[in-house]
Amino acid sequence: MDKKTIMKKAAKIKLAVFDVDGVLTDGKLILGESGDEYKSFHVRDGHGLVMLLEIGCKVAVITARSSNIVAERMKSLGIKYVFQDEKDKGVRLLKLIKKLNLEQEQVAYIGDDVIDLPAMINVGLPIAVADAQVEVKNNAVWVTENKGGLGAAREVCELIMRAQNKYDDRIRRYLAT
Repeated sequence: MDKKTIMKKAAKIKLAVFDVDGVLTDGKLILGESGDEYKSFHVRDGHGLVMLLEIGCKVAVITARSSNIVAERMKSLGIKYVFQDEKDKGVRLLKLIKKLNLEQEQVAYIGDDVIDLPAMINVGLPIAVADAQVEVKNNAVWVTENKGGLGAAREVCELIMRAQNKYDDRIRRYLAT
């Protein structure tokens, strides 16, 4: 799809929904001997999510796994729509869209694996990260240049902010100090 059409779709977004493992992280699960689970989140992806919230766009995460680490990270970023242990992401997403009284075209979903497809097919802007499974890329309107956990989320946030003509204002805020 051409850049102009993608920007038109991104201009309508009021809710951006992210998968966690493979999108907000690099997808690796590191397990300690005692069973502790570790995840690595990129700080710039996190700041992109914060900036998206600051422009009034709602942000949510839907993940098939459950982790205290995810709950803590999302809380620290101010993300209040956090759904864990969701095996049918499409059903959860549709419930959230209804709860927020949005239209599907006002929603972006960012995924990396086939479990994300039921959610991706129900939004106006389905996005795949650069290292997503081929089936996910084939069902995406846009594919990021960066891999999951390594800047892909920030790319999405900037795309939405630029399409809504709010990116430059966010940057000026940092230059005004």
